[in-house]
Amino acid sequence: MSRFRDSSAADGFFTAYERVLSKWPLPIDTIDVESGYGTTRVNAVGPLDGTPVVLLPGGGATSTVWFANVAALALGYRVFAIDPMGEPGRSIVGQKPIRTVDDLMCWFDQVLETLEVTRTSMVGHGYGAMMALAYALHRPERVRALVLLDPPSCFAGMRLAYLLHAVPLLVRPTRQRMRSLIRWETQKAPLDADWLDLTERGTDFPSAKPVVPRRPKGNRWATLAADVTVVFAGDSKVHNSSRVADAVETVLPNAHTVILAGSSHHMLPMLPAGELDAVLLSALG
Repeated sequence: MSRFRDSSAADGFFTAYERVLSKWPLPIDTIDVESGYGTTRVNAVGPLDGTPVVLLPGGGATSTVWFANVAALALGYRVFAIDPMGEPGRSIVGQKPIRTVDDLMCWFDQVLETLEVTRTSMVGHGYGAMMALAYALHRPERVRALVLLDPPSCFAGMRLAYLLHAVPLLVRPTRQRMRSLIRWETQKAPLDADWLDLTERGTDFPSAKPVVPRRPKGNRWATLAADVTVVFAGDSKVHNSSRVADAVETVLPNAHTVILAGSSHHMLPMLPAGELDAVLLSALG
């Protein structure tokens, strides 16, 4: 089943994908994991016997976005960067699409089982943070440490201004609308041009409607067994980082919160990479 309406759009997207992936400073083990939901692409680096860490990107960012972080992580960890099923990337949706949160959790289970990962740490950005949190609540015994990067709607709602800027993109995704949203949110900060090109081309990708886990409520938080670190972008326009950090403390008093000054939602995890690497290594232990 073709994932693009025309071959030129597909060629352009996958060429851009490989261009960003080539920025990874280490040899990559490309793994295609078969499950009941299709074929999941995993880009893996680091020692085979290293402690596993799963990386989940923000919406539309693809697994390639971790190019500035994998070198530091791979010194002591086996890093698995996943292209989420149904999102732009090299994962291929099968006959059974992911339609519910239960499907999403089952897909995670199958991917980790095939990778022979019984217990892992998880790092997620944006939508990836929402998935990582949901899985840590679903399988608390399997998640050792959880790092959430500027997580939207996990602890509090998003800003109305951000939602209004995102609506045109959600209604009719185009490259121009994606660029406009990112440029507005990052205040035109210098982003990697190849990654920006790939993310814009992702709007040509016939992705499925994402399954969005609901914000945990009440005593659901008490089931979370992982060591939790929440990293906020100080200049994020997705939410008020200071206020959401306070909300984290209310429901997870033992969580560690960090606010990275001078960074915005769409700049993570690329900038500030050095500061984020230090936080990640500390959080992962």
